[in-house]
Amino acid sequence: MDLSLSTWMMVAFVIGMILSMWKIYKFLPTRTLVDDDTGEDTHDLLIDILYQILQELEEVPSVNELHTKMTEHKDFDEKKLWRFNPNKLNQLLNKHYLKNEHLHSIKDIHQDIHSSKKL
Repeated sequence: MDLSLSTWMMVAFVIGMILSMWKIYKFLPTRTLVDDDTGEDTHDLLIDILYQILQELEEVPSVNELHTKMTEHKDFDEKKLWRFNPNKLNQLLNKHYLKNEHLHSIKDIHQDIHSSKKL
């Protein structure tokens, strides 16, 4: 059985394609990393910390003051949330505002917490 040159080229192409797909598959992330801070559980943890801090404070803090307080909180995991900065806090707040349409600022959240505490 004599195979033509085009048949050998097709076999080499298919083998190369299979090896390339396997190589790509091995390098794609298949599990979450230990310091992955993009999940919903991390978002919920940060919102809980945010609400605890705003409940403790009498005055409405600025974004930088709030960031400092959040990073000093006892539940804040510095190893997992090492990327958390004021910009991430702004993104967290914007996402929270989208989920809660009656909130538009830190002051609104602060007032909402303190008004529900009095009831």
